[in-house]
Amino acid sequence: MSRCLISKPDVQGFIERCMVAVGTQPHHARSLAEVLVEGDHRGHYSHGLNRMDMYVKDVQSGICAKDGEPVVEKESAATALVEGKNLLGPVVGNFCMNLAIKKAKEVGIGWVVARGSNHYGIAGYYALQALKENMICTLGTNPISVAAPANDGDSFVLDMATSAVALGKVELYERRGDPIPEGWGCDANGKLSTDPKKVLSGGGLVPIGGSEATGGYKGYGLGMMVEVFCGILAGAQYSNHVRTWKVTDRIANLGQCFVAINPENFAPGFSDRMSDLLSIHRGMEPADPNVPVLTAGDPERMNMKRCDDMGGIPYHINVVNYMNDCAKNIGVSPLLPCDNLISN
Repeated sequence: MSRCLISKPDVQGFIERCMVAVGTQPHHARSLAEVLVEGDHRGHYSHGLNRMDMYVKDVQSGICAKDGEPVVEKESAATALVEGKNLLGPVVGNFCMNLAIKKAKEVGIGWVVARGSNHYGIAGYYALQALKENMICTLGTNPISVAAPANDGDSFVLDMATSAVALGKVELYERRGDPIPEGWGCDANGKLSTDPKKVLSGGGLVPIGGSEATGGYKGYGLGMMVEVFCGILAGAQYSNHVRTWKVTDRIANLGQCFVAINPENFAPGFSDRMSDLLSIHRGMEPADPNVPVLTAGDPERMNMKRCDDMGGIPYHINVVNYMNDCAKNIGVSPLLPCDNLISN
């Protein structure tokens, strides 16, 4: 299949122009663009450029606010409740993560929950902010991300959905015209389906583990656990009170949870032990000699290196064409370049 190799600055600038064109504040547009490009750079194409049209629609329709900033409604030394003011998710996410890190530096832990938020891209983006400050971070919306620092820039970075895959991956397959793998989703009758259209129109995703016999109840339980920390704790929407995906008949009022932990407040030598743990797992003899044992964050690092070596991010041509059409509709130029085609 054909892909367009596009530099990170070109993609980020394009997203910013599109968001500003519909009235987003420039610094809010930058926050969103950085999250989306980071998603693609790390290989999570379902949560990057592929999602831009959704954010454009949310701001353009007025269902997502474009003015104002998040505010702290209640706080203690270690905790805070943030009202996101219905702003773009990355704006709320950055505010909350920075606040959690600040509290963790002061008292060892910062636990911040937000309500009145919106979709905020890959959860791992915010966990990585804590890593830069040598902090452990956990957060979730119903996805879960946990990051922990090791030595020499190494780290453990788990960023996962509590379903078999993220819905955005199903959207990508539908946009490309490809069937999805068995076990990703089901149709409106709860029957497993490889047709992405059936999953997206009345069907749904299968929890981690699949059926009860193969541990699907564990993914189901994890999803509910995140719901407790986000929707319930924040006083935001939860369960079937959350609006249907991409149906913008009312504000989203999503709940999100951000936790930063300072390892310095616990046993000394945390980074040394993390490095040892990562080495133990990476050093295991693989079941397939051609497939090494990896730890959470390794696939993303490999994808980032690949992109950096290529000099850009390879996007499926259908995604580029779709987003360029979206940009034309709101009068944005220049469009994403697609003069560097590669086969992949």
